[in-house]
Amino acid sequence: MEYLEFELPIKELEEQLQKCRLIGEESEVDVTETCSQIEKKLKQAKTDIYKNLTSWQRVQLSRHPNRPYTMDYIKAICGETFLELHGDRSFKDDKAMIGGLGKIGDQSYMFIGQQKGYNTKTRQYRNFGMANPEGYRKALRLMKSAEKFGIPVVTLLDTPGAYPGLEAEERGQGEAIARNILEMTRLKVPIITVIIGEGASGGALGIGVGDKVLMLENTWYSVISPESCSSILWRSWEYKEQAAEALKLTAKDMKKLKMVDEIIKEPLGGAHRDREQTFAIVSNAISKSYESLKNLSPKELVENRMNKYLEMGVFKG
Repeated sequence: MEYLEFELPIKELEEQLQKCRLIGEESEVDVTETCSQIEKKLKQAKTDIYKNLTSWQRVQLSRHPNRPYTMDYIKAICGETFLELHGDRSFKDDKAMIGGLGKIGDQSYMFIGQQKGYNTKTRQYRNFGMANPEGYRKALRLMKSAEKFGIPVVTLLDTPGAYPGLEAEERGQGEAIARNILEMTRLKVPIITVIIGEGASGGALGIGVGDKVLMLENTWYSVISPESCSSILWRSWEYKEQAAEALKLTAKDMKKLKMVDEIIKEPLGGAHRDREQTFAIVSNAISKSYESLKNLSPKELVENRMNKYLEMGVFKG
């Protein structure tokens, strides 16, 4: 398990607890009381640290190397029922954007999301979760297929942004994202969006227009990353913590601003601390959201979705 800088007190106590148990196993000394005291301190330390996280610390947790990615969620939630679909039928198959059909219980869904890599090789293969235009066009193709067969869409957001390379711009990155936003507003099936990690810029918004937008507790959603914001405003990355606070990018901020509908509580310490529990919570949240949408007619779905986004950013005096 890797630890972030602010988690070091937890690391020390967990190491102490491990040593204490080891001493008990290797000798006849009764260490039950000592272990119990360390466990108590550990529990308190976790509560104190994770209860008072800053915006920047939540950004760090959203990028934790052990945090589950899109395919982890899909495999855990759908099991063997998931069938991945490839290609945009125009240029190529984007490895940073994945999608396919899967089931939760007896209900079929079209799952779409950005996928990051687990090591240097797979990160390069997945382009660090940054999709090219063909990735967004693949996503739109799958959404249109889902609409044709009346299958609800689930999108999982986890990207540092759309790929900003020259070749992506040449193939129409901006148009691909704009087209997705337009088509998603008028898609005639339920769309459930879950932010599972980083939700940066148009790269996230390109698959982020949903009837229900759910956000995991230790994730962020913003027009720009704290580092990029800091480099633009202060010409340095040193002010990233200040930028994170100013951007109001945490789940709590987003809920307060009515940008998202629901915050999904994570296990203490983050999604990576108890993956199975996280998968179960997310699966239940998706099913619950679908239950609230399944009886709406296509016309009602589109009308409600349009009104939801039209009301954002409107202030009443």
